Amino acid sequence: MRLDKLLSNTGYGTRKEVRQLLKKGMIRVNGAVIKDPALHVDPAKDTITLLGEDVVYKEFVYLMMHKPPGVISATEDKYDRTVIDLLGSEERHFQPFPVGRLDKDTEGLLLLTNDGQLAHHLLSPKKEVPKIYFAKVSGQVTEEDVNEFAKGVILDDGYETKPGDLKILQSGDVSEIELTITEGKFHQVKRMFESVGKKVVYLKRLTMGPLILDKQLKLGEYRELTDEELSELQKLDSTKQKG
Repeated sequence: MRLDKLLSNTGYGTRKEVRQLLKKGMIRVNGAVIKDPALHVDPAKDTITLLGEDVVYKEFVYLMMHKPPGVISATEDKYDRTVIDLLGSEERHFQPFPVGRLDKDTEGLLLLTNDGQLAHHLLSPKKEVPKIYFAKVSGQVTEEDVNEFAKGVILDDGYETKPGDLKILQSGDVSEIELTITEGKFHQVKRMFESVGKKVVYLKRLTMGPLILDKQLKLGEYRELTDEELSELQKLDSTKQKG
């Protein structure tokens, strides 16, 4: 990789700004001052420093966000605030994107990354990655609903969902439930409840595959995934659909 590209990708400025750093002799590779921006380096083997501080190359970023309501799961929008707008400049530099989407009024776990391959595996229908939602539902959720969800329900467009695992936490005029599904159709949780004559009034995603929403994250906050969390996610890349 070209030295100027590596430094730019790592957040040390534009290619033009990086070339100025090189001209001033501020960059060393394996101890030697380098002024040639086209020098090819290997971040896994070469030691690169800026004014004596090691340059740590990072190609991908993986962020767990507690998405707040009122923000859309997109990289840009003309009218609404997006989840990217909640990030700092250091994170935005990597040009991450949300993996999947949460509705504008839905909150909870959202993964943002620039790792397209990982995102593809997480979203692939063949992987059947489970997602758990907590919801408040207007109307009394019953065991009959549990049985219907377990078989799969017919949505308003005629689509039959895959089985969902519905757990009733509290039943009443406003019921509280947890629902595990392996799909991500448009407004799916809301439409599944509409199919049994009920309405979701609050929705929060708790998990996505092995990722569990960090309870320490307040609405709108985010953090990088831990090594353990990332390792568990990456296992999905090599997991093949059985049968």
